[in-house]
Amino acid sequence: GGGGGGGRLRKQRPIMRKFQVSLDELYTGCVKKMKIHRTIVDESGQSMNVDKTIEIKVKPGWKTGTKITFPECGNESPGYAAADMVFVLEEKPHPFFTREGDNLVHTEHISLKEALCGTHVMVKTFSGRNLKVNIRDVVRPGYQKVISGEGMPNQKAPHMKGDLVLRFEVDWPYSISQDQKDKLAAVL
Repeated sequence: GGGGGGGRLRKQRPIMRKFQVSLDELYTGCVKKMKIHRTIVDESGQSMNVDKTIEIKVKPGWKTGTKITFPECGNESPGYAAADMVFVLEEKPHPFFTREGDNLVHTEHISLKEALCGTHVMVKTFSGRNLKVNIRDVVRPGYQKVISGEGMPNQKAPHMKGDLVLRFEVDWPYSISQDQKDKLAAVL
């Protein structure tokens, strides 16, 4: 009997699931344990639900959209091979950094005085270091300070890292007195 397929079972469509990983975890790599609920079919053709825990070994530098496939870990049904389970990485928002490729980007708010006269920014890196970054240039629109090699690991070559990019938003005063205007006009 059957459809003459040589005994091969038809494959079901893969089951897609998202899983979230923090930037810190993407920097170092980590193991995520995922509990899955699946339906299996025993020899008598009866379906039953089982739970299984699988481990996803997240490598340093992986990016949003990275897919990890666990073959035939999905649901079973009579006449079909078990579906593949595909987990799709989703990066959790970080309170301090955003990621652009292998670069880590931070936007620092500074005063107009700091933009004109200089300042420093303290940055705690994912490698655990506290960097004091001196800003001696005049911070103008579009200005950014780049610290080489302090970004995310490259997923194909984890020993190579992107850059840390500091961008600035200048907090302008809402008003200044006539005396302040006169002093500024005298020096600018």
